[in-house]
Amino acid sequence: MAQNILVIHYSQSGQLTEIVENFCKPFVDSTIEWVKVEPSTPFPFPWTSDVFFDAMPETVLEKPIPIKPLPFKREQYDLIIFGYQPWFLSPSLPASAILQDETFRKIMKDTNVVSIIGCRNMWINSQEAVKKQIASAGGKLIGNVPLIDKVSNLVSVVTILHWMLTGKKTKKWGIFPKPGVSDEDIENVSQFGVLLKEKLENDQAAQFQEELVARGGVTIPISILFIESRAKMLFMIWAKLITKKTENGGNRKFWVNFFKYYLIFALFIVSPIVLTIYHIFVRPFTGRHIKRELAYYRSTQLR
Repeated sequence: MAQNILVIHYSQSGQLTEIVENFCKPFVDSTIEWVKVEPSTPFPFPWTSDVFFDAMPETVLEKPIPIKPLPFKREQYDLIIFGYQPWFLSPSLPASAILQDETFRKIMKDTNVVSIIGCRNMWINSQEAVKKQIASAGGKLIGNVPLIDKVSNLVSVVTILHWMLTGKKTKKWGIFPKPGVSDEDIENVSQFGVLLKEKLENDQAAQFQEELVARGGVTIPISILFIESRAKMLFMIWAKLITKKTENGGNRKFWVNFFKYYLIFALFIVSPIVLTIYHIFVRPFTGRHIKRELAYYRSTQLR
């Protein structure tokens, strides 16, 4: 069944572009319109540390940035595929700009939407924000396909910083794993495109997410579930603090650097200690709660 499909995304490194292209390979008999979002002032890649951390407050507060006009050819589509990355446990600044664009919001109304994420390993909180934006525009989120870096949390911090600050998706010092979503997962994401196509052809779009989960398409490590349930609140506190301290000409660089060093300390010193305590003393007694939370975040439901 041929369809008119809108694929819209933002990608700095090109990884997300590769992911969405592979996902869409099965839709050879459909008309696909590709829209790659471009900020009016481009973000650098590779990043500099200063620019990356300076983006935190507005990202967490979901303040849209100016983007170049979105060249939509139609006013309505049969399916929208929305690709994005989380920054600081929130939709990236370009993603927030897309979701708050009035023209795009009109296009989303009454339309099936599938989100595709390419990220390190934390996407739960950002997807909650995306769910809310899609729902408020009247869109119908029928699936979320998150592709993550599956190495351990602290190792992935080191490897992603290497990639982000050098622009090289290579093994740091020749000993760390290659950063980002694995080549195998990027290649194999087309299987979920096949699944989506089958569900749409059989008028079973509402069953796509359930089948995606059954096939192992949504990975949420329990330790990451625990971290995300607390970290977003801390990020929000920092975002509001930096905004308040600098709105009348305060030293923004000082406060952003303060946050940067706090984050490094929290990641490498506090987080391992807290996680150890959690796994020994808390997790054994919260099995039912964990199962409910995992089931919710793997779904497209909105609380």
